[in-house]
Amino acid sequence: MPELKWGIVSTVKAAKQDVLGFVAYHLQRGAHRLYIYLDAPDDATFAALKAHPKVRVTQTDDAYWAKKGGRPHKHQPRQTLNAADAYSKRVEVDWLTHIDHDEFLVWESPLETQLAALSPDCLCARIRPLEALASDRAETEPRPFKGFKLPMPERRRITETLYPTYGAHLNGGFLSHVAGKMIYRTGVDGLSVKIHNVFLAGAQNPGQQELDQTRLCHFHGATWADWFKSYTYRKTQGAYRAELKAPFDQGAGGLSMHDLLTQIETHVGEEALLAFYDEVCTARPALLEGLEAHGLLHWHSLDLDAAIAQQFLK
Repeated sequence: MPELKWGIVSTVKAAKQDVLGFVAYHLQRGAHRLYIYLDAPDDATFAALKAHPKVRVTQTDDAYWAKKGGRPHKHQPRQTLNAADAYSKRVEVDWLTHIDHDEFLVWESPLETQLAALSPDCLCARIRPLEALASDRAETEPRPFKGFKLPMPERRRITETLYPTYGAHLNGGFLSHVAGKMIYRTGVDGLSVKIHNVFLAGAQNPGQQELDQTRLCHFHGATWADWFKSYTYRKTQGAYRAELKAPFDQGAGGLSMHDLLTQIETHVGEEALLAFYDEVCTARPALLEGLEAHGLLHWHSLDLDAAIAQQFLK
């Protein structure tokens, strides 16, 4: 039986070193192909990626978008179109996942083994996220990440305990998605890929299973500087935009991330945003102890510089 192969498709707009770290890490972990779409033309990054035999890189320039009917204003539909572009080609892997450059796959047993064990009618599997915690140890390995419980009543109870000021408005204590990302079979006619789900003949996530031994380490707010730098963009176009619903019933006092952050910013200002970040995103001792007690504290080593050296500098 031929060896099962998996790959990644990603739309990226980041510094060259960050892109190379993302790509090199997953190559080190066994990805057979990475399909990288540069969201803004970047000749230096393009050249570095193009030279690697396991990377397929596309400059999404004016000519590329002209063939797609025009470049969407928001990045979410650009991601979707690029994922579809990769899927429609002669994809060289059995399973493909669409993740972002600040997301890193980790697992307890080989990903290939987990995928091979899925039933034939399982066309997709969900990979749940972890969120990075800011630490005084900077980039010392391993790094701390927080998780959440799947059952909602337990999730809400624990979240309000761990994050006493803001937990009532946070889904699992996360600032970004808790849905995670999908990994899906290739070569399925009519399969349509979105950011967090796939569709086939009107059915959402056909045969979906949870990939329990794999997690997605998400660097959504790994430092205060990075988080605050992205804050305005996320409120207007990203994870905190106004059209996204509150995670819980607003009649019970729940707020969307947009409303919560606007309320904090409007009434108290930047200093309160820092206090919010400190409670939710930093590896303060009380939070680490609480996460550990509930089995929600995870430590993972990424060693991105070593991966870059091995994949691109040898």
